Amino acid sequence: MHDVFARLAPEVAGLLAHMAAQPQPPMDSLTPEQARAAYVQLNRTLGLPPAPLARIQELAAPGPLGPIPLRLYRPDEEGSRPQPLVVYLHGGGWVIGDLDSHDSLCRQIALGTGCAVLAVHYALAPEHPAPAGPDDVLAALHWLAEAGRAFNLDLDRVAVAGDSAGGGLAAMAALHLREGPLTLKAQVLIYPGVDNTPTAWDHPSRSENAQVPPLTRPMMDYFSGMYLQDVDTRDPRVSPLFAPSHAHLPPALIFGAECDALRDDARLYAQALIGAGNAVEYHELPGMIHGFIEMLGVLPSVRWTLARMNAFLREHL
Repeated sequence: MHDVFARLAPEVAGLLAHMAAQPQPPMDSLTPEQARAAYVQLNRTLGLPPAPLARIQELAAPGPLGPIPLRLYRPDEEGSRPQPLVVYLHGGGWVIGDLDSHDSLCRQIALGTGCAVLAVHYALAPEHPAPAGPDDVLAALHWLAEAGRAFNLDLDRVAVAGDSAGGGLAAMAALHLREGPLTLKAQVLIYPGVDNTPTAWDHPSRSENAQVPPLTRPMMDYFSGMYLQDVDTRDPRVSPLFAPSHAHLPPALIFGAECDALRDDARLYAQALIGAGNAVEYHELPGMIHGFIEMLGVLPSVRWTLARMNAFLREHL
């Protein structure tokens, strides 16, 4: 275990030491409501300052459990031409995370791509365990296919992106949309959670990095205990790695982190997509931890990942 901490990038080791010196109760000891508030505050502290944009709209799509909150970011004033769109799905272990926790990142994607960005706040556990969150994501995408043109969005140029739990949901969405009603041009999966079966604990990264913050084994147990209450964990909505086929998917950009419990999820999903004949660009960041895309304000060395993501999306949209 000490070998893992020795492999941490120096700025990561410094950040974790700084955070450990300011003791807070561990997030897995909090109620979901307390953890959600703490997560938003943490991301505001660690992320980039919120960049100004031309327009931000609060919207909602009809979902199985009621309205699904959405936030539409536009980098410039609308012209006459429909704008390409990135649908962003936030991380947070299917329990925490919302439109505010990933607001800074969505602004950066809109600015860096010149595309509109639609953030989706899907249903969270434990109030709504699996597969409620995935079903909300699919409902929002079906609503987009019907309603998107009314918002001056180019539905022929749509990509999905997400981090952690949201990365798994983005992978799930790409699998689903092979059947329509949208044709995706790209998918960006940032340390995605794609294997939620009991055998996932056999992946070496789960044991090697079980004590590396922020995604420790207790944190993963906290999330999965609430999310995976009464569901077939091999359902591709829950574990996209177990989809019957990974063929005919849009080009993928996948990021993994060496010192992350989900490192092997990212590796295995990249291998599955490549094996099925898809175009895949895979980057594994040495010495990096889970959650780095939410820490761009304090980890300058990983800002290239945001630039690469935005360039990849521009190339395909």
